[in-house]
Amino acid sequence: MTTVLTRPPATPRGARLRRRLADPLFNAFAMTILGFALIAVIYPIYFIVIASVSEPARVYEGQVWFWPVGFTLDGYARLLTDATVWRGLGNSVLYTGLATALSVALVVSAGYVLSRKDLPGRRTITFLLVVTLFFDGGIIPRFLVVRDLGLLDTVGAMILPGAVAVWNVIVARAFFESNLPDEIREAAQMDGASDFRFFFRIAVPLSKPLIALMIVIHLIWNWNGFFDALIYLNNPDLYPLQLVLRNILVQSDLSGSANMSGDLGSYEAAQRLAELIKYSAIVFASIPLLLMVPFLQRFFTQGALLGAVKN
Repeated sequence: MTTVLTRPPATPRGARLRRRLADPLFNAFAMTILGFALIAVIYPIYFIVIASVSEPARVYEGQVWFWPVGFTLDGYARLLTDATVWRGLGNSVLYTGLATALSVALVVSAGYVLSRKDLPGRRTITFLLVVTLFFDGGIIPRFLVVRDLGLLDTVGAMILPGAVAVWNVIVARAFFESNLPDEIREAAQMDGASDFRFFFRIAVPLSKPLIALMIVIHLIWNWNGFFDALIYLNNPDLYPLQLVLRNILVQSDLSGSANMSGDLGSYEAAQRLAELIKYSAIVFASIPLLLMVPFLQRFFTQGALLGAVKN
């Protein structure tokens, strides 16, 4: 038998040229769009940083664009010399650490349990959890529950009410359903492994991307939260950093308003300090996350679509 080799049909020169130009044009277009998106995200943060060390009058006049004008550190000096700020920072670290650890443990455990097809009432439990995403009792019933449990003015008030996020439980359940086949559990049971041993020795080590994603989400959520503290805490010694900074801003605004009836110089000085504190407080509260999140970004990227595609 004779094998006949045939050449593929020739590609027209115009088609080859278009193919060569398509990738560079697309890359240039994509990089342009990404560049504008990056500027839109980064510049507001950069502006707040330079505004925090610029004279407020220059900011109002539109003179601050790319570098500080009228360099000053009065806002940071006011914050860093306030003992309540450092106490609030310590409280925020405590609340964020405890709340994140508890939330991640509950979310991962609940997601694994709901992924088990042999769980009695699995669909009913899932339905009841999903209902809470659409219907909420509101602030007053939540406050009454926290009060009746004796959690007001305690660390528990900052940790327990928001310990479980139902959406994260659903994500965790989808992750275990997609990445932890029943065959693995059956093989472990044949080797004599109990459910607890399988969970801690096999399921948890295989769910490191999920755990990392949950840690990032809860760290950001708990660090930036101040509304629960505003409702549940009356003791200033328990205030987190965000609430302390809010109170400082409110006091600065009130001081400026009180000085309106006095001389103009005092009023302008109070307003100047209030503006500096406003920008400085934003930067000060954001520094811990800005330092921490880049190191966790790769875990967030890996886990952003966990459970989105079922194998």
